[in-house]
Amino acid sequence: MTRLIDLRSDTVTRPTAGMREAMMSAPLGDDVLGDDPSVHHLQEKIAVMLGFEAALFMPTGTQSNLCGILAHCQRGDEYIVGQKAHTYLWEGGGAAVFGSVQPQPLNHQADGSLSLDDIEAAIKPDDAHFARTRLLTLENTLGGKLMPSSYIEQATQFAHSRGLSTHLDGARLFNAAVAQASLNGTDPRTEAKNIASCFDSVSVCFSKGLGTPVGSALCGSKEFIYRAHRVRKMAGGGLRQGGLLAAAASYALDHHIDRLADDHLLMRELASGISDIPGVHIESPQTNILFVELSGSARERAAGLLDYLRARGILTTGLYRLRFVTHLDVDAAGIEQAIQAIRDYFMS
Repeated sequence: MTRLIDLRSDTVTRPTAGMREAMMSAPLGDDVLGDDPSVHHLQEKIAVMLGFEAALFMPTGTQSNLCGILAHCQRGDEYIVGQKAHTYLWEGGGAAVFGSVQPQPLNHQADGSLSLDDIEAAIKPDDAHFARTRLLTLENTLGGKLMPSSYIEQATQFAHSRGLSTHLDGARLFNAAVAQASLNGTDPRTEAKNIASCFDSVSVCFSKGLGTPVGSALCGSKEFIYRAHRVRKMAGGGLRQGGLLAAAASYALDHHIDRLADDHLLMRELASGISDIPGVHIESPQTNILFVELSGSARERAAGLLDYLRARGILTTGLYRLRFVTHLDVDAAGIEQAIQAIRDYFMS
């Protein structure tokens, strides 16, 4: 039987044996009533780890970002965001639909950042004709790209100087921290805290690279989290015995941060293994995500690629722009299987 290698996303992981044990032994209460000890433990752990006063456990990253934006903004307000950012493009327009908060999308620079000049030009005057610009939202990583720490500091300082709050969609914050740590020779936890310190609020996912089945957290001041908690209630985010899931996240924070470097290494090996195929164009991956552009004869043959790879036990997404994602359920043998299948398709 062909071994299945799922490279569609790092959300497809299964809990490890240690994580399952932590979940099954977790002390439980009722989080809606405020007495689930495992939820409290996780919220305190991630808040301290990222340098915030408080945190709020959420079912999903989408809900975490939604509650964050709506805790910062009121009806008729506006948030500045990148065209390709998750909080604008991939979350169903939730801030506008549920909160009457207008997004102001900006084009990205080549490295994924937003130009400070563009941000300044997007800030509306204090005039009744305009929505009130209240918030700048950034993302790290963005499409697997690490946002440089110098840029994050400049952009958030600039926003604060213009009276804006700042929010980070850090769905893969710890991937960013591991990549930053490899550049600086530091600890990923230190880098995660340094990144988070630039923002008024941060959303971080446990269900991507950290490998939990469900869950995210929103971090900020106590007053901010109080407001976000009310939004979470309206959005149906109460989890009752949520400690089962919170215990998985706590386990991941203890055991799965450093191993993200393995995912980054495997992605570099995948990129290296297919980079010489004619018509295959890639940027050197910085974390665990690789996008592949096809041209010429490779693009002409692209229509049958996904079915071919599936038949060879490789799952991925895309057509003319392929996406591969490594995670804790992918090992070196799986990457070699994927490389061989891709090479066989294009070079046979």
